[in-house]
Amino acid sequence: MNGLFSNRDIADYYNQTQQHYQLWWKLGKALAVHYGIWYQNTRTFVEALQNTNMALLNLAGNVVNPRVLDAGCGVGGSSFYLARTCEAKVTGITLSEKQLAYANKQLARQKLAHLVDFKLEDYTQTSFPDHTFDLIWAIESVTSTRDKIKFGREVYRILKPGGILVLADYFKVPDLFDENNWLEKWRLTWSLAPIITHDEFVTDMESERMKFSKILDVTREIAPTSRRMYYASLAAAIPSLVYNILHNTSHFGKNHYKSGIYQYKALRQGLWEYRLLRFVKPDEPEIQSQKKAG
Repeated sequence: MNGLFSNRDIADYYNQTQQHYQLWWKLGKALAVHYGIWYQNTRTFVEALQNTNMALLNLAGNVVNPRVLDAGCGVGGSSFYLARTCEAKVTGITLSEKQLAYANKQLARQKLAHLVDFKLEDYTQTSFPDHTFDLIWAIESVTSTRDKIKFGREVYRILKPGGILVLADYFKVPDLFDENNWLEKWRLTWSLAPIITHDEFVTDMESERMKFSKILDVTREIAPTSRRMYYASLAAAIPSLVYNILHNTSHFGKNHYKSGIYQYKALRQGLWEYRLLRFVKPDEPEIQSQKKAG
């Protein structure tokens, strides 16, 4: 691989590593593959994972019965959370066949089929009509696409006027030298696009007419999750090496244990940060009236 991942590569990553998330990330209980946010009163890892959903919904603001796209839905945890918390009607989309199957299996257990559905789609070129969604939700998914501008263009197209985009993701800290190439090593184990700064991301979204609204830095609050991943990687290192020798392990599967080490080393050196961002699609009639007034 040349380090630039196709949709097929990204799907393969999640297909090949889902069992690792089941082992190390409490997937069956939390239904999440993202970083957890730890507050002073957070007691468990599952609670931290749920905090990330809560923080992002708080950033979105007062949304009631919204039509939501969960862009990069994983195994459906956020979609179920939104349906239960604000009676949202949610469509979750993923590139991964295994994630789709897992999410649909959970959908039957959650008894939320009247509010939630899942599809195999690319969030940069969806099948939805213009002006479909009130809210687009993306947790640690947009970092996978190389073409952030194309994502912004599609977000603008399928959001209703006044609609909201909220996302949680990792961003490079500008103007720091990554002597050990930790960020590059990390992204290659997770099938990520080159990690950009949040300012670069905002510029890309604004170039597609999305209005930047708010940003929160929760890097300190996700640090315990990063540390947990690091220790899990250390614990998995020798078993993984032995397994790789004895089996014909998949490309992403055989190197996955290294990712926890790389992301932690990079975080300890201050090379990346975890941010929550909010954007709004301007209300089109207001824009038109301003043009006429001008």
